[in-house]
Amino acid sequence: MSVRRRDLIAGLGGAAAWPLAVSAQQRERVRRVGVLFPVALESDPAAQTQIAVYREGLAKLGWMEGRNLGLDFRFGGGDGDRIRAYAAALLRLAPDAIVTGTLAATLAVQEHTHTTPIIIAGAGDVATNGLVRNIARPEANITGVTNLFGSIGGKWLELRKEAVPTLSRVCFVGTFANEGRVGSYRPSIEVASQALSVQMIEIQYRSAVQLVRAIDAFAAQPNGGLIVGPATTRIDVGTILELATQYRLPTIHAAREFAKNGGLISYGSNPADLWRRVPFFIDRILRGTKVSDLPVEFPTTFQLVINLKTAKAIGIEIPPSLFARADEVIE
Repeated sequence: MSVRRRDLIAGLGGAAAWPLAVSAQQRERVRRVGVLFPVALESDPAAQTQIAVYREGLAKLGWMEGRNLGLDFRFGGGDGDRIRAYAAALLRLAPDAIVTGTLAATLAVQEHTHTTPIIIAGAGDVATNGLVRNIARPEANITGVTNLFGSIGGKWLELRKEAVPTLSRVCFVGTFANEGRVGSYRPSIEVASQALSVQMIEIQYRSAVQLVRAIDAFAAQPNGGLIVGPATTRIDVGTILELATQYRLPTIHAAREFAKNGGLISYGSNPADLWRRVPFFIDRILRGTKVSDLPVEFPTTFQLVINLKTAKAIGIEIPPSLFARADEVIE
């Protein structure tokens, strides 16, 4: 065989292999997903746990960072201005999808896009706060996994009453800025308050000064307790917990971190469960499924956490029946 013929055959072989190489490159095209943690800071252990669960889930579905996936994380730390700035910054990276953790973060992203898929990992009861009107077939660019039902508000009050049977007054605390989200839980709290013969009072505040004054006034009368709205910022939660300790007010909130940081009780979904499910949505979106073909999912399990140290500090003895149902007791 001549040298020229051999080179020609080799060249044809290379040309035949070239489409395969291109195909392999296309299969390994790097897709980009932004993740906006609105409340957490990067140093928060809970956020790092959720990120680890999220990465593990994506890897099981074939999405590996550095090979076919790029992940961009931003941490809002509960600062509204920072959350809005990071929402815009993530979209400038032209992601294939963005994951958000609260209603405020989701709305911040949606201000800049109605086409980029937004996958929620929380955001409250989207069926009642107006974020998604059609749960079965989301009509815009938002789907994912919610963290709460609107009806859970009544359960919060029931647990507060069981923990402290002498409770006769309850204050539902939320900000004006989060009225849409907090308002989702109000009706069920009102129904439960009537059934349990507990007076319900609502605090909506615009500033830390208003918050302190409102709780000061509420605490002036006995047998009260606080239900802290899920959308309350970490700074405000700190203020609320200080005042609750000062006035010996039993408290309840949706997030485990609340009880861990000094609240009496938390009752809500497990964030790790949500972040285990989010990769499914990312996988389907990256493989071409439309948002409208991905129904919004709701949590199926909830965790009850009791802070025994706080109970002792404010002079409350938790009933054994409640302790027996607790998923975690902090001592």
